[in-house]
Amino acid sequence: MTSATPIWTREEVLAATSGHAVASDNGWTATGVSIDSRTCQPGDLFVAITGENFDGHDYIADAFAAGATAAVTSRDVASGPHSAAVIRVDDGLHALASLGRAARDRTDALVVAITGSVGKTGTKEALTLALGALGPTHATTGNLNNHIGVPLTLARMPRDVQYAVIEMGMNHAGEISALSKLARPNIGVITTIAAVHLEFFDHVAGIADAKAEIFDGMCRGGVAVLNRDNVYFAILAARAWARGLESVVGFGAHPEADAHLSACKLSADGSDVTARLGDRIIRYRLNVPGRHWVQNSLAVLGTVSALGGDLNRAAAALADLTPPKGRGARINVQMSGGLLTVIDDSYNASPASMRAAFAVLGNTQPQTGGRRIAVLGDMLELGDKSAQLHTALASDLEANCIDQVFCAGPDMAALDEVLPTAMRGGKAADSKSLAPQVCNAVTAGDVVLVKGSLGSRMALIVDALCALETNDGLEANHAV
Repeated sequence: MTSATPIWTREEVLAATSGHAVASDNGWTATGVSIDSRTCQPGDLFVAITGENFDGHDYIADAFAAGATAAVTSRDVASGPHSAAVIRVDDGLHALASLGRAARDRTDALVVAITGSVGKTGTKEALTLALGALGPTHATTGNLNNHIGVPLTLARMPRDVQYAVIEMGMNHAGEISALSKLARPNIGVITTIAAVHLEFFDHVAGIADAKAEIFDGMCRGGVAVLNRDNVYFAILAARAWARGLESVVGFGAHPEADAHLSACKLSADGSDVTARLGDRIIRYRLNVPGRHWVQNSLAVLGTVSALGGDLNRAAAALADLTPPKGRGARINVQMSGGLLTVIDDSYNASPASMRAAFAVLGNTQPQTGGRRIAVLGDMLELGDKSAQLHTALASDLEANCIDQVFCAGPDMAALDEVLPTAMRGGKAADSKSLAPQVCNAVTAGDVVLVKGSLGSRMALIVDALCALETNDGLEANHAV
């Protein structure tokens, strides 16, 4: 993300990173921060990071060619026309964290951190939209929510924003604590606790403990925004109080929720929602389908309320919400005889998000003669209970009147075995092998959900379905 005005001067970068200039001062400023030469923009400060599978130092020349104004490096670089714009540090990742910390130190923005087993990115997008209607807002882009993404997001923060929305993810205990201490949020949102990452935790309660680490770095007077419908609400609230937070805001359908769902009319293209916050009744429209998006929106309203923002303006802004790529976006594919509707939910998967996606598919009416089809890839990082959690999806598929199910991967093969014969569309070892089966089976009028963990590479099947577009000048078009 590149600002129109400078966010870093040479002197500020030197001070923040404790680095030293390789050559004499050339007075540069940076309007953005990048760690990837492929997406580097003119005016960016390029920070070379050494990772497990890449080394940013190999791409410094590419970054300058793309228009980078300066580079931070932990290695000597060949002298050349850009030598005066190179800062040497001991470690690139540490330097990036130092930039993020310095950006947080100097901002007056109210910072909201968001984590949770599912719904982090969707809630982040919705909250960014809502707060953006109230004032200048900076937020995590994409899925940059780890030990690299969080400091990068902070380092990119313009000086004059009013709000910052920082997404935080984790696979192991201890990771969110470090991110929270770096971001020092005023508000900490936990969307929900569910069975994910069980490969790294003995039980779901351990996941709740790890998510509660978001409170570790929160500012004095901080507020926790928690899912009142989740069984771990009381545990999380107790952790928040123990950390000295000022208040806890609950959201959901629970009668004691502060951001309470009073009524909700679900449809295939969105929801009409009525929420109660104290003595305020807020009515608003979500043009994205699914009960889980309604729940996300309640977290947004609870957060806006905790920040003292205008609830009506924030709620009205949610009408413009669209799903992030791979998280429920609808694609209409023109085929011979009509439209094929693809629901692209290929970015991530867990038992909870699978069930939410099945409900969306079940609430979508195919065109005449069409079917509801689910194309599912393995849910990863579920540990010893993986096969059991996969087979448990069968009842939800049947309850939502799914006509056919295609399965990719060894764990989804276990689901295939327990499905009624009529529902079994096909199975394969991986998404690439399954794609031809799916493409040969679908017809105009069908609605096809494609979902799986990112490592299952289900986006390959989305691409294959989009390639069925008839060659008559039309292109696959994205709808809400």
